[in-house]
Amino acid sequence: MRLTTRMSFATLFGLALVLALAPGCASRKRVTPEANVPPPETESTAPAPPEKEEAQPPVETSTERLALQDAFFDFDDYSLRQDAKSALEKDGKYLEKNSRTRIVIEGHCDERGSVEYNLALGEKRARAAKDYLVSYGIPTSRLTTISYGKERPFETGHDEDAWAKNRRAHVVSK
Repeated sequence: MRLTTRMSFATLFGLALVLALAPGCASRKRVTPEANVPPPETESTAPAPPEKEEAQPPVETSTERLALQDAFFDFDDYSLRQDAKSALEKDGKYLEKNSRTRIVIEGHCDERGSVEYNLALGEKRARAAKDYLVSYGIPTSRLTTISYGKERPFETGHDEDAWAKNRRAHVVSK
């Protein structure tokens, strides 16, 4: 009987422990996907005050990032048109003001032609843009080129408008 008494006592003690801890678990707030959804906006006369941000080092503003422009090319060509030179001059001015900025010049083509041909043409387009920026005075150490050929189209259409947008040297800050 002594063994049975110990088992009963242990069972009662375990049950009491579970019951004592159970209310603590139930008091925790459950997080559901709906809890993360902000309440619907209501009409208000005053906008909410902006959240206070920690002091951050100065960064490029969105308008400065938009200062980088692409150079566009004619079909089956990698020579710089006048509008491409104008765009690259603006990029050069931006890079002069932002001496820490490094860029990648991506060469792109339209969907016509083989993969190999377009990779080679994309490389020539990227190099033409890079050479122009170097002649503008930008150090080559800040410029990298890569060719994507026809693999990353900007415009997915299958007409001259789409193709014209895809024949470009896309300039991206690192």
